[in-house]
Amino acid sequence: MKKRLSRIMALSLAIAMVSSSSLTVLAAPEATISVEKDVAATSLVKQTQYGAVKGTSTDTCNVWYSIPYAAAPTGDLRWAAPTAPTSWATPLDCSKLGNKAIQSGKDYATGKTVVSGSEDCLNLDVYAPANAENLPVMVYIHGGNNQTGSSTEIDGTQITVDENCIYVSLNYRLGILGFNALPAFHTTEGSTGNYAMLDIAMALDWVKNNIAQFGGNPNNITVSGFSAGGRDVMAMLISPLFEGKFDKAVVYSGGMTVADKDESAEIMAKAVAPLAVEDGLFADIETAKTWLLSNDPAVVTYMKGIGADRLCQLMSNAGIRMSVFPHLYADDVVIPSEGFKTTKFNNVPVLMLTGETEFSLFSAYDGYFSGADMKAFDAKTQDLAKSYSIEYGSEMYRIFNAQCSAEEMYGKYKNNMYLCQVRYGSNNSATRIPLMGSFHGIFVPMLTDNHSYGSFADFSATGYQNMAHVFDQYLTNFIATGNPNGAGLDKWSNWTSSNPVSLVLDADANNAIVSLENVSSSYGKIIGQMNSDNIVSDDVKDLMGKNVLNGRWFSSTLDNYYKNK
Repeated sequence: MKKRLSRIMALSLAIAMVSSSSLTVLAAPEATISVEKDVAATSLVKQTQYGAVKGTSTDTCNVWYSIPYAAAPTGDLRWAAPTAPTSWATPLDCSKLGNKAIQSGKDYATGKTVVSGSEDCLNLDVYAPANAENLPVMVYIHGGNNQTGSSTEIDGTQITVDENCIYVSLNYRLGILGFNALPAFHTTEGSTGNYAMLDIAMALDWVKNNIAQFGGNPNNITVSGFSAGGRDVMAMLISPLFEGKFDKAVVYSGGMTVADKDESAEIMAKAVAPLAVEDGLFADIETAKTWLLSNDPAVVTYMKGIGADRLCQLMSNAGIRMSVFPHLYADDVVIPSEGFKTTKFNNVPVLMLTGETEFSLFSAYDGYFSGADMKAFDAKTQDLAKSYSIEYGSEMYRIFNAQCSAEEMYGKYKNNMYLCQVRYGSNNSATRIPLMGSFHGIFVPMLTDNHSYGSFADFSATGYQNMAHVFDQYLTNFIATGNPNGAGLDKWSNWTSSNPVSLVLDADANNAIVSLENVSSSYGKIIGQMNSDNIVSDDVKDLMGKNVLNGRWFSSTLDNYYKNK
């Protein structure tokens, strides 16, 4: 693995300041973990509260994979709060990756659905530099719409060096196993369907209690996440459950998302009902749905007997649509009923990052474009329709990820908010990436060379690597102190309503280009731009608004405009 710092410091890093406004799929593919040279300078056996664990070494750090932080949530523990794992007497072998959460995905070679992972998934990975002592701790929550993904989404072997920290990445329950709003499971006061959030809270407790053994500072924990993981982190900022569990937050393409628990129950009952009919409990789906929405204890018994391989395939067509797979319930237990309208926050310094072209992956691979509606148009119209949806979907998605959160929180949030926008790759960039632009996940190659985006662009290029080094410096400062600023860096001002600026990152072939800009927009302005754009006909715009841009995290204003359900 190449060392970014040693190579970058040998370059003459040039940072060009720019002063101009700018315009503004899926969770990152899992990285491939490789175990390399032995560099362990300290014991690979560490004592935790449940027993000793034995790790392994790479050429940059020591790693402990799949350390249990809770018992397997199976049997009676399915849809229950996580509990402590059974202690072990001899060192647990944590030199190899263990289980990720059970999930389904498509094998693109065959087109078939493939189930992978296990219900026994409540584990985490710890990466630590040799001889680590009292280092800041970065905890990472993976993306994947809270339905797919794993702790290996971003490899931590480089992060520990570049950010001089302990890196912890965790697995948690996904899909309906991680979020279940059906009433029969919540007949007692204080019950919650946000099981995945309970998992994450318990993992953070494990970090607080054990990370000092690995060289981390339990009083300097930054929680971070990408996509769904970023939205989970945003939810932690308003959750009373997470008070005192972390000291800073980094949100990559997150945004404010909560779901109504009653509406969520309706959607979940509709998804589960065909299984009840298939299993012979009812003759029709409507009767099954009515039963699933009741408080009948038999609902719990039945669902605990359904195979996890069947459950994890429910609502797998969600993409980034809350209307298909609702989660992060505003149940007034884990998440307050008023959601982000609350005045009670876990007030820690927060850094929020977005790409300029966040919707490119989602639009490029949206199944609607291969359907009958779009096949009725010629190839040029199809391409223009896709460009239209990418441009305006990205405009809405990027402000959702950062600006809209800052606007909602400002005046109630009692700590600094730092906003960042990655321009690299977009139409406005000095280095364009055709079709993909500054896609959802554009930041990942800044943190690790071990990623799966190499087919999009050459991220080893000097300009991108210089930009990555600049971001690494800001991030290192932030996780250490809560302030990204430091020697040799241009000042990054925190966002305020009177100074609504973002740090904008770009690069040409050789140099990083860093600017502080007001990149604000609004949903109303974006819809106005859509209406005046003549790239496609009004009929095609209507199809995009109702079938591609609809029902997304960011599209509530657009859905109201198009009267989408």
